[in-house]
Amino acid sequence: MPSVSVVIVESPAKAKSINKYLGRGYEVYPSYGHVRDLPAKDGSVDPDADFAMLWDVDVKSAKRLNEIAQAVKGADRIILATDPDREGEAISWHVLEVLKAKKVLKDKPVERVVFNAITKAAVLDAMKHPREIDGALVDAYLARRALDYLVGFNLSPVLWRKLPGARSAGRVQSVALRLVCDRELEIEAFVPREYWSIAAHLRTPRGAPFTARLVGADGKKISRLDVGTGEEAERFRRDLEAAAFRVAKVEAKPARRNPSPPFTTSTLQQEASRKLGFAPARTMQLAQRLYEGVEINGETVGLITYMRTDGVDLAPEAVSGARAVIAREFGDAYVPNAPRRYQVKAKNAQEAHEAIRPTDLARLPREVARHVDADQARLYELIWTRTIACQMESAELERTTVDVEARAGARALELRATGQVVRFDGFLRLYQEGRDDEEDEESARLPDMAQGEPLSKDRIDVAQHFTEPPPRYTEATLVKRMEELGIGRPSTYAATLAVLRERDYVRLDKKRLIPEDKGRLVTAFLEAFFARYVGYDFTADLEEKLDLVSNHEIDWKQVLRDFWLDFSAAIAGTRDLRTTEVLDSLNELLGPHIFPAKEDGGDPRACPSCANGRLSLKLGKFGAFIGCSNYPECKYTRTLSAPDGEEAEGARPGVKSLGFDPGTGEEITLRDGRFGAYVQEGEGEKPKRSSIPKTISPSDLTLEQALGLLSLPREVARHPETKEPILAGIGRFGPYVQHGKTYANIGKDEDILSIGANRAIDLIVAKESGLTGRRFGDSANAPARVLGEHPAGGQISVKAGRYGPYAAWGKVNATLPKDADPTTFTLEQAVALLAAKAAGGGGAVQGRLLGEHPGGGPVTVRAGRYGAYVNWGKVNATLKGDASAETITLEEALRLVEEKGGKGASKGPAKKPASKKAAAAKPAPKTAGAKAPAKKGAAKKSSPSPRAGDDEPPPF
Repeated sequence: MPSVSVVIVESPAKAKSINKYLGRGYEVYPSYGHVRDLPAKDGSVDPDADFAMLWDVDVKSAKRLNEIAQAVKGADRIILATDPDREGEAISWHVLEVLKAKKVLKDKPVERVVFNAITKAAVLDAMKHPREIDGALVDAYLARRALDYLVGFNLSPVLWRKLPGARSAGRVQSVALRLVCDRELEIEAFVPREYWSIAAHLRTPRGAPFTARLVGADGKKISRLDVGTGEEAERFRRDLEAAAFRVAKVEAKPARRNPSPPFTTSTLQQEASRKLGFAPARTMQLAQRLYEGVEINGETVGLITYMRTDGVDLAPEAVSGARAVIAREFGDAYVPNAPRRYQVKAKNAQEAHEAIRPTDLARLPREVARHVDADQARLYELIWTRTIACQMESAELERTTVDVEARAGARALELRATGQVVRFDGFLRLYQEGRDDEEDEESARLPDMAQGEPLSKDRIDVAQHFTEPPPRYTEATLVKRMEELGIGRPSTYAATLAVLRERDYVRLDKKRLIPEDKGRLVTAFLEAFFARYVGYDFTADLEEKLDLVSNHEIDWKQVLRDFWLDFSAAIAGTRDLRTTEVLDSLNELLGPHIFPAKEDGGDPRACPSCANGRLSLKLGKFGAFIGCSNYPECKYTRTLSAPDGEEAEGARPGVKSLGFDPGTGEEITLRDGRFGAYVQEGEGEKPKRSSIPKTISPSDLTLEQALGLLSLPREVARHPETKEPILAGIGRFGPYVQHGKTYANIGKDEDILSIGANRAIDLIVAKESGLTGRRFGDSANAPARVLGEHPAGGQISVKAGRYGPYAAWGKVNATLPKDADPTTFTLEQAVALLAAKAAGGGGAVQGRLLGEHPGGGPVTVRAGRYGAYVNWGKVNATLKGDASAETITLEEALRLVEEKGGKGASKGPAKKPASKKAAAAKPAPKTAGAKAPAKKGAAKKSSPSPRAGDDEPPPF
């Protein structure tokens, strides 16, 4: 009997590829990511039992592990082939521990193999070089997981008790949040400084123009900020107007620019954010798919190497492949004499394998684009160009500096002009690294000049400037800063940033991270009472210790003991903490933010409503707000942030004037209420007000938009049958259109101020016809919407029913999900819904239907109390990263479901055979050539569940 080797990997996509490479004698099984985790309850990590860890196997993982165990019973050898990093090592260890507990291993050999790319050559080579599980890497994983648990499950409850509205804290997450909040404090404390620039527009004797800037006077250097007043600038201008100019010195120096190294996880996230606009989580999601590969010419191949790495080295075959592509595509002049080698500069780089690169550099982006979606193609092209460019010849430049002397009587003024010329573009022909905050560079070419030549003057420009505060972090610059400080690791950055946004601690505005009031409160609280644990140095030092664990240098339990000794004492110290102590600390730390100074020098904490009240931070059921000390006599409240214009208004905190209504002359103001921003007209007893829809940012609100909001409800159309007006307005549940007593909500991304007549009519007619979920109405006369042909033949349509809209195919009817829009419901969705009904699923689906699960049953996305989530049967999985309920695809949803693995739920829907009645009800195909529906699950690609980083904060 031939021997059988069982190979265990993370994902089904990876399993499919590897199974093809290995062929007969091998059986490849996916674990679908992690198979065990720490239960979200007390005691999962027990410090009193020397940090014993209680691992839990969820329902879905248990089923898969049983399948793996059955296969192992009849196998001769077990090969653990999970990812080549700390997390992959941990997955192999978890699987092995479960198999040991099931007592199926006996004396069978267990081997660990790693490969950096899913290609046939890489996999077969890895099989020739097996090793044992690296215990030190597993220890480092265990230490990180225990630390994250201890911080999260001990610190977060303190926040819940002492700071209502706060949701969680985390070892890495809270430090990243502090970076964002500290930058905001720098911006608020920044005092602009005035300075002036002086530039002379000159011409050579041959009439060629150029510009030179003032850099010295009377033997003293003048830097950018040295001319600080208009009077001083005007004196320089007068002297230059009367001066004679000549060339004092011309200096041309050759220079070389070398390409950047190939991508690491961090630099890929940064550059994808700059050039492609991808959030780090989205970048890693796309990179995962490229790594697992696609089918090209009948073979499934991985397109890039492993995407979690600190390394910048390239394999010799990759270097030679890049040089061959460069010679073929760009010519021999672009191939350097010797291959380029790069060294890691990141602090404590741990992932020792290669940089991120294409598995085959001869596979050009235009060829790959035919096999992947648009975003994957864009990311592949970015990785390909960076890899090729890193092996190209340097760019050769010439930098020219011209010193100009200006004589005005006894005064000698110095000016300078700089320019740059590219003599040979080298790698710049293909790629140039992006920048987050561009600075002006003198890159224009200067005309020919010779020392001693006289120059003529066209004009002298004098301009006023003010220094600017440091820029807010982008996701790219925050990742870069975390890497510089040694906070977190490459696999954690995307998850950390995603959690900050999910918790509403920060928001993205024009690609910049702005801390929300909730995030600033959490940071201020932690700095006041847990300063050490949000310190940059402390967090970086802890990372270094964890790295020493992975290098076999220190014991992981000792790291936990040292940490817990002080941390537990800090937690205990907050038990008797009074609310007044918390508020006093927060008032002091957040004072400049929540009580900005007044221009008149008055007390910023004086209540603007009553005579002698004092403003202070208050903690309410729904979070923090600013209130008066004379409550309940004075009921003045506002949100924490001082709105734009408050300092200018001075006497009206929480109010920003937008202008005046040209019709009534009343002042239009933006106000900050306890429940959010709103606009108001005038100051009467009952002034007209309007809330601001989510499509408009209060900080960007214009007078025209405010007038539009105050004019609501407005007539946008006339009903085609009744000729009565259709109105657009904003109500308790958001923007809507109305006809008589019929109301229809508009889409989340639609603007109530610009919604057109046709769209408004469509919404009202659909609602009146029952197609938007109206339960009772004249369904018999309601028009049907034809979607197209069913794969098995027969027409599919959407109709209005007594209990809401439904999809109809022959005699099979399936009610549309509650949140589905029947006017945009697709044929693909209808086919999946009808298949679920025919299989006994009932068809009553809530949320937005995404499609059918390979195991049977509809997959939907729904709105939940704590955010959107994916549902399959009794399995619920919260959306992660930048995924949204409006754009998530079936493939992405399946990965989330698999990652969740039915945790805390019973089994997902079992696949039931279609009832005889349903089967008989299917209409016969109209043509002889029509094909019957394929069996469920056939030709469907299983998608892996992306696993979290080894430092991902716990999901509180």
